[in-house]
Amino acid sequence: MWMFMNKVRPAVNNNNSSLSIDEAFEFFYEGVSEFGPFWDHVLGYWKESLENPQKVLFLKYEDLKKEPKIQVKTLAKFMGYGFSVDEETHGVIEDIISLCSFEHLKDLDVNKNGYWRNHVENKVFFRKGEVGDSKNYLIPRMVERLDRLMEEKLLGSGLVFQD
Repeated sequence: MWMFMNKVRPAVNNNNSSLSIDEAFEFFYEGVSEFGPFWDHVLGYWKESLENPQKVLFLKYEDLKKEPKIQVKTLAKFMGYGFSVDEETHGVIEDIISLCSFEHLKDLDVNKNGYWRNHVENKVFFRKGEVGDSKNYLIPRMVERLDRLMEEKLLGSGLVFQD
């Protein structure tokens, strides 16, 4: 989010100043963001998915990366378009996974050269697509603080994030 916001801010606000990782971490930790605290935002959707599972499907990126076939089947079933045995046998799920992969979407011309709302290059929405990459930018103390905070905020919800 830190890298993304530093790329978006100049285009949207005509402001070339960027946030340091330390500043961005403290803002995130304190729940300061455009959409409110991350945990409140996520917990709202999580709770709604538990109360109305026929209307809200809660998927985690980590799970999509770990078990894409299972997650795509879950999504298709949720949408009312589960896969037939014939479709599964003929690799339709694998084709969808390939077409919707981070790597494929990142390489589309519109995402390499297009703009969102004529201000922000589409390519800023794509970086690495790796799970756990934040640990390459945050020092161990930050990771520990964030892990404790998330554990506290998600306590009792049943929602767990893991790398």
